[in-house]
Amino acid sequence: MQENEKDKRLQKQLDFIREIDKEKEIFRQTYLADASRKENDAEHAWHMAIMTMLLSEYANEKIDVLKTVGMLLIHDIVEIDAGDTYAYDEAGKATQHEREQKAAERIYGLLPKEQGEPLLKLWEEFEAQQTPEARFARTMDNIQPMLLNDASDGLSWREHSVKLSQILGRNKRTALGSEKIWDYAFNNILKKHVDSGNIIDDEGVFSAEAGACAKANERNGR
Repeated sequence: MQENEKDKRLQKQLDFIREIDKEKEIFRQTYLADASRKENDAEHAWHMAIMTMLLSEYANEKIDVLKTVGMLLIHDIVEIDAGDTYAYDEAGKATQHEREQKAAERIYGLLPKEQGEPLLKLWEEFEAQQTPEARFARTMDNIQPMLLNDASDGLSWREHSVKLSQILGRNKRTALGSEKIWDYAFNNILKKHVDSGNIIDDEGVFSAEAGACAKANERNGR
């Protein structure tokens, strides 16, 4: 590669690096653990990357940790163009994939082809949810805001009057990446916030469970 070509390659890489700094300006609906402000996309990605390094042992299937970390670090870059689509914004979700696909092609297209194309394919792999890495990445993507909602006393859930049916609908694939982590979140986070009124139990999931346990105890003479 001649010096002029190297300069052009470096320029493309630096242009991409400057462009993705805009991810720090994309704010999500989830608050930081101390509830002082909402987190941004870059913080979200960093948090999930470290979570993957620590929690990969709970994946249902063996995963390539480095690949999964990379997937999580790059998957929300598309929101620089597409914006953050709130998890329970049904109108926004209807156009989300189209907006994000267009954004992915533009932003990853800033890089030299042999770097940009693999990143685009990695983003598309995350979206397709067909590999162990993509499934575990989705688990991290769903559990991380749940952990912050728990730490901030359900602030975002309360602000949006979120219903348990909405959370369960969003998390219908979370256990595919890690049954252990989903079971923990369901029993130790969601139940607590339903009991405290931070989440509306519109389907009576936990009250039904409590009723079944009470009947069982009666039968056992407890």
